[in-house]
Amino acid sequence: MRPPFDSPEPRRVPPGTYSTWEGALVLLNRDLAVTLPEQQPLQLLALPPCAANEPENVYVALANGEWHGNSLYPDSADDPAQALAIITDAAQETITERLWQAWPLCPEHELGMHPRDADGRLSWWCAGERLRHGTAHIRAAVGELDTFVRPHRPHRKKRRAR
Repeated sequence: MRPPFDSPEPRRVPPGTYSTWEGALVLLNRDLAVTLPEQQPLQLLALPPCAANEPENVYVALANGEWHGNSLYPDSADDPAQALAIITDAAQETITERLWQAWPLCPEHELGMHPRDADGRLSWWCAGERLRHGTAHIRAAVGELDTFVRPHRPHRKKRRAR
């Protein structure tokens, strides 16, 4: 009889191990703090590789250690733009699947936003009210949701409840 397979325990990645991913995670955690202030910052967790010559498997996880999705692509740690895109996708997948909610939400349309390149910067894109002939728009660059201030429109018509 064989002993049961023991899964290795994930470990928190020590600061400085993956500085490019960590920098991207700082930006994502700024957006998380603004949009879900009750959540603690996201973290990087690692599992040992399956084979000795492979890199460890790194994931974006909630503060409680839960994550969802694939490990980060090791090559993305060398390019800041690619690292931000990979970390953003992983963070969004973890939050959506573990907290069972779209993240982040556009405050104007209450729709989940998605990362998209806008003028060379990864930004949060909202589909707008396309079903009602509204327009899609860029809300803010990733990491800058706290800088967006909705303009005051004193003469704007209020929507009626349906």
